[in-house]
Amino acid sequence: MADAEDLDLKLVRAFTVVAERRHFGRAAESLHVTQSSLSRQIVRLEQQVGARLLNRTPQGTQLTEAGEAFLPLAVAVLRSSAQAAARARTAASPSRVIIGFTGDLIVTPAVRELRHRHPDAEVRTQHVDWQQPHRALLDHEVDAVVTRLPFPTDGLQVTVLYDEPRVLLVPREHRLAGKESVTLDDIADEPMARINDPLRDAFWRIDPRPDGSRAPDGPLIKALGDKFEVVASGDAVVVVPGGSWLESVRPDLAVIPLHGVEPSHVVLATRAGERARLVMAFCRYARAQLTGPVLH
Repeated sequence: MADAEDLDLKLVRAFTVVAERRHFGRAAESLHVTQSSLSRQIVRLEQQVGARLLNRTPQGTQLTEAGEAFLPLAVAVLRSSAQAAARARTAASPSRVIIGFTGDLIVTPAVRELRHRHPDAEVRTQHVDWQQPHRALLDHEVDAVVTRLPFPTDGLQVTVLYDEPRVLLVPREHRLAGKESVTLDDIADEPMARINDPLRDAFWRIDPRPDGSRAPDGPLIKALGDKFEVVASGDAVVVVPGGSWLESVRPDLAVIPLHGVEPSHVVLATRAGERARLVMAFCRYARAQLTGPVLH
């Protein structure tokens, strides 16, 4: 068993991803490693810690009692390490900022303004996985991110930039295709594709419905391409944000406005208490210029 100071942070990071995803396959995909490599990393960490941290079951991966005790401190260690590195980089290069964005959202107008007003600054943009804006900010991978609610916001400052209507995506031959609009009553019995994220799953499937009924379960999907395929094949329908990206949607799918539901909120998020000059400048430009869907 290794002393605490000998713990390999790469292995600790691998453990936290498995603990978050509760599935070795999804965790390996997120970490861009093979499942066998990830399994070896977890074994090495367990050897360093001196306790079994994870159990594989037919239902997925479960934390052991030792794993439950280790997880919050592992997350704290990784976050402290990231913060220490970020503060060192900031001290060494105060004129550097990384702007994150998720999905199809466009930050170009605000980034262009930031570069114009601060020509000596190093301004980078970085795509952030739709499941990771909270972690990316707190781990100092990015300094600000434009994304969609809902997601965990503890430790963050979040400002709504604009709203997008939610729309229904169905196959071209679907009974509702061609309608000017639909309501939740129209899709009460339609299976809806699921995602492995409770907050977003509840929001995008409108589950439960206002009357307390549950949205019928459709296939579990992991990526945008999967979403299109399950809809096109007739296995499910999905609710998505209405935006310019739908102009290039597959020709075998139809988009229908969905009435009577809360819109999607596009937001700007930073770490709570953030005072860095370039981050504050970007926030001003984002609030002024990112005020609606940007045409591609």
